[in-house]
Amino acid sequence: MTRIFNDPSRFTDDLVKGFTAAHPEHVRAAPGGGGVVRAARPHAPKVAVLTGGGSGHYPAFCGVVGEGFADGSVIGNVFTSPSAAQAHSVATEAESGAGVLFLFGNYAGDVMNFGQAAQRLTDEGIPARCFAVTDDVASAPAADAAKRRGIAGGFTVYKTASAAAEEGASLDEVVRVAERTNARTRSLGVAFAGCTLPGQHEPLFTVPEGKLGLGLGIHGEPGVSESELATADELAGTLVEGLLAERPAEAADDNRVAVLLNGLGSTKYEELYVLWASVAERLADAGLDLIRPEVGELVTSLDMAGCSLTLTWLDEELERLWLAPADTPAFRRGRMADGQAAPAREAAPARRTARASGTPAAGPAPGSGAGTATGAALTTLAAAVEAFRAAHTLLHDQEEALGRLDAVAGDGDHGRGMCKGVDAALAAAERERERDAAPAALLGAAGDAWAAEAGGTSGALWGAGLRAFGSALPADRAPEAAELVAGARAALAAVTSLGKAEPGDKTLVDALAPFVTAFAERTDAGASAAEAFAAAAEAARTAAEATAELRPKLGRARPLAERSLGTPDPGATSLAMVLTEVSATTPLTD
Repeated sequence: MTRIFNDPSRFTDDLVKGFTAAHPEHVRAAPGGGGVVRAARPHAPKVAVLTGGGSGHYPAFCGVVGEGFADGSVIGNVFTSPSAAQAHSVATEAESGAGVLFLFGNYAGDVMNFGQAAQRLTDEGIPARCFAVTDDVASAPAADAAKRRGIAGGFTVYKTASAAAEEGASLDEVVRVAERTNARTRSLGVAFAGCTLPGQHEPLFTVPEGKLGLGLGIHGEPGVSESELATADELAGTLVEGLLAERPAEAADDNRVAVLLNGLGSTKYEELYVLWASVAERLADAGLDLIRPEVGELVTSLDMAGCSLTLTWLDEELERLWLAPADTPAFRRGRMADGQAAPAREAAPARRTARASGTPAAGPAPGSGAGTATGAALTTLAAAVEAFRAAHTLLHDQEEALGRLDAVAGDGDHGRGMCKGVDAALAAAERERERDAAPAALLGAAGDAWAAEAGGTSGALWGAGLRAFGSALPADRAPEAAELVAGARAALAAVTSLGKAEPGDKTLVDALAPFVTAFAERTDAGASAAEAFAAAAEAARTAAEATAELRPKLGRARPLAERSLGTPDPGATSLAMVLTEVSATTPLTD
């Protein structure tokens, strides 16, 4: 289990502090928080390649920041996507005038948050692109390859794309290299035991004695199936045969492969080398030429016991980029040419006006309702703060229960993420209340703080929903019931637009949509706002419980759909809990 930590909620902050103190010649913390960038800036503009995702995977992602590899890394909470604000913060510090490429695994929260950050950078005049790695053959069939997760194969994609950027390739060319490497990369992993989050005493999953989990995820997700624990030779056969069966059609004539035998945190190097002897023999028997194979910890999952095998079929270009020099805290190859970098404090390009503070570059968002509340609207502010306080108490009481619910088919971080989100939202709401901000400004600030601090899918969705809800409220008086309904509808529209989920996908939308429908129907029937809200919260609770019978179609639980049956969705459950608590404790305008 993970034994060394201070406050578990600040585990990532503490590791970044220690990591930068240990490697000042390679990295420094991004001034606005959220991750690290190279210690020295490039002399000439180059594409800034930024890796990113939740912490718990060292040496990915921050361990490969340095010359020849990544320009920076955006680091979220353990197994949780960093927020859009964190990604923007790191990117504005790392970019040097040739654009930004975010590279990450194909997980809903990462896609959502890095996508928002890239759009914001583009709007500010900094070209930015995103690419999600999809190398895990166990997470979806070949026909649905775009739905596959990114696991250890991301390391190869990051390396080749970063080497292309180091050579001076354009943003489009660096993206092309990432796409080509990903298309030729396949990974398969096994777990012998689950990992334990900092501060927790039980692992996220267990593997029966004498068994192994085939097709694990790197965020504490268990394997998609279980089989007998085999000898090293038999395990090598399972991994090699599984990957050779997925050989890319475009690489039919290419026999050169980059190979990664990756330890997940607790599997010893000696064990990996025993396995490697069998893997290398089988690959050679298949007629493959192994190009600088890597055996060791490359993309871990905290203290998980297990390993994964990755094959990348190389062409001449990808082989050159795979072998190119690199100098980072965790990965060194060859020798970098001298004189490539400038001191860290060298002036940045003039267009880098949006600094890494995590706040918008100029003014409030359109439609944010910025301003000062007047008259009866002050009652709305008080009610909003009370609602956040009620949610704060509830979520902290339910943190462990929500984490256990999430661990059934996910990464077990939902409770902790919700607590970090509501802590930040409550603090922001109280600040806005003190200055008598308009309701829309208060809810917008609370939503932005929730998204920035919580990260992940739920953080982004709660942030978008709160901001949209507030946009429908008047600034000069308490809202009428119909305006509260309009706010609820706006929140639903924002959440579905951002997350792309529909009712039946087993997400928080399965609770939010029934809530909005019931709220509108009861209001139209003449019920007071309080009565309609209470009935709608009950509809959300019932709908959340019913998600136990659904199979997830999106997010990290999708590859473990069968395991998820019988367990309600954590996002729907926490939303229904909050709505019910707010209904019981917070007075609404009638």
